[in-house]
Amino acid sequence: MKRIALLATGGTIACRQTPDGLTPALRASQMLHSVPCRADVEIVPRDVFSMDSSNIQPEEWSILAQAVDAAMADSDGVVITHGTDTMGYTAAALSYMLHGQTKPVILTGSQLPLGAPLSDAETNLSCAIEAACKGVPGTYVCFAHKLIHGTRAVKTHTMSFDAFSSVNRSLAGIVDSEGVRFMRPQKITGPYQFRPQVDSRVFLLKLVPGTQPDVLDYVAQADYRGLVIEAFGLGGLHYIRRNLVEKLRMLREKGVRILVLTQCMYEKADLSIYEVGTQLLRTDVISGMDLTTEAAVTKLMWALAQENTDELLLSDLCGEIRQEG
Repeated sequence: MKRIALLATGGTIACRQTPDGLTPALRASQMLHSVPCRADVEIVPRDVFSMDSSNIQPEEWSILAQAVDAAMADSDGVVITHGTDTMGYTAAALSYMLHGQTKPVILTGSQLPLGAPLSDAETNLSCAIEAACKGVPGTYVCFAHKLIHGTRAVKTHTMSFDAFSSVNRSLAGIVDSEGVRFMRPQKITGPYQFRPQVDSRVFLLKLVPGTQPDVLDYVAQADYRGLVIEAFGLGGLHYIRRNLVEKLRMLREKGVRILVLTQCMYEKADLSIYEVGTQLLRTDVISGMDLTTEAAVTKLMWALAQENTDELLLSDLCGEIRQEG
């Protein structure tokens, strides 16, 4: 008998139509009525919160991580139902907070509410439960018959049932007529360390040609402790006329950690190739390599709340900065 914890957080999968639009309404126990399950699987439902995922923020990640940690104590795996809009952020955050866990944590949701005509909810939830029953450790997103590493899941479509892509890494697994198959599961290194703390004072800046340097004055004045920059190409930025480099140097002198990514969806940032990148290296910033934006923002928020912040930022913890495979 497999025992799987079902943690509900709201999202489209739990929505019902109201005069103000779709609103999360279904409880975890209610969702189970629509999902067929094997006789040798016991599902234990629990409601963590009921929110549109656009309202889920770092405080909710910590609450959810604590619920997962508690559920893993007496279950073989955990399935989390979650809204799609910020599922990639939550999956990445949980990957760090639950680093080293020896049981599966599977996030899923849907593009249409459970019970709606043509809904993908029943299939996604069934697949997630089956994936959890496999007992493969790690944090994953299960959506549209795909299993994606938690630090690689990016929502790339607003309407398609195939809403998520695995960026810069092959799929962890698939679901087909042969069942759930994990081909590239997460590698678990080191003992389980439950660290749900997070510091939300991280600012994300996507550069455009002509970005004014004084936007970085705001970052300093607002007491942000971290900055993620989506730079051009391999990691370039302008320093002619509007000198961003000098402002970044000022932020570093104030102790602000800075991660530099590429705006390109695929492949990595490499600040060592062009002069516009080497200017950045001289300001003591950290190259985010091939981190997704979701994985970078959540990693920086999480690392800032730990004692060994710089060590964590430079380390590959759960496949978030790997390029092979």
